[in-house]
Amino acid sequence: MPRGFVHARDMAAPRIVVIGSSNTDLVLSCPRLPRPGETVLSGPLSRLAGGKGANQAVAAARAGARVTFVGAHGNDDFGRAAKAALRAEGIDVRYFVKRPNTGSGIALILVGGKTRENLIAVARSANDTLGKADILCAEKAIAAADVVVAQLEIPIDAVIAAAKLAAVHGRPFVLNPAPARKLPASLLRLVHTLTPNESEAALLTGKSNPRDAASALLNKGCRRVVVTLGARGALLAEATGQQFIRAPKVRPVDTVGAGDCFTAWLAVGLASGLSALDDVTQAVTATSICVTRPGAQAGMPTVLEVSISLGTSGTIRAIKPHSQ
Repeated sequence: MPRGFVHARDMAAPRIVVIGSSNTDLVLSCPRLPRPGETVLSGPLSRLAGGKGANQAVAAARAGARVTFVGAHGNDDFGRAAKAALRAEGIDVRYFVKRPNTGSGIALILVGGKTRENLIAVARSANDTLGKADILCAEKAIAAADVVVAQLEIPIDAVIAAAKLAAVHGRPFVLNPAPARKLPASLLRLVHTLTPNESEAALLTGKSNPRDAASALLNKGCRRVVVTLGARGALLAEATGQQFIRAPKVRPVDTVGAGDCFTAWLAVGLASGLSALDDVTQAVTATSICVTRPGAQAGMPTVLEVSISLGTSGTIRAIKPHSQ
């Protein structure tokens, strides 16, 4: 492994609180993604554990962190299965609350084409009921965390409450601004690390060039911005400058959950005290493994897998999914 890298298992495991969504992904693999109004025949339907928040919680746990998940699920089979899957990963689910009269999260996903890109639609669900009160209930966990992570598949009020509470307790707040939406300036000023992809960065700033968008986001108050660039890697932007980190060449199988993998590993690296460059390099490597196998949560790599990949050169080979 390159000198300077320190993994979570080499020290006391960092504590990560992930606040966000949990979905069951219903996935169809297509020879190509359909155009509007077009029907495309696909393979069989797959049912997989997903949701950006739950994905990031699993990725962080496999990265070696002690993870607490804050979210909401319905009183149905989907919700019970989602909670059981997180618990099986060693994730604290005491703040993953049940909403008796609301359905659990469901996402419909189409994966297709040579690049295995995806289209995703998410149903209204218990995820949409998460609010400030739920965040305040988890204050003890947030106060004890090394890093707090959130995304945008939950109401913005919950995200803002999480950012404010993290600031009160002096905890870095990592925000993955997906699905893309405009964000209030007051929230961006509370963000330690923002992890948009190119389109999200453009929506937030009106600038199509990732470098310009990253600079604009720093000017809006984010301490660090990391723009993910798909197969090209990532752009790290800080007050001291910007640099590209290239991704290893891989043959993608499924890009669902790639951004979640990246954000989670970045958060664990931050909590573990990695330098910004080492942190992004490690997150890029983890994501390159993730996209070589199917399933958002099933494809999340372990510390050992990422360590092996960082110690090799050239193309990362597909590694069998982590056994649960």
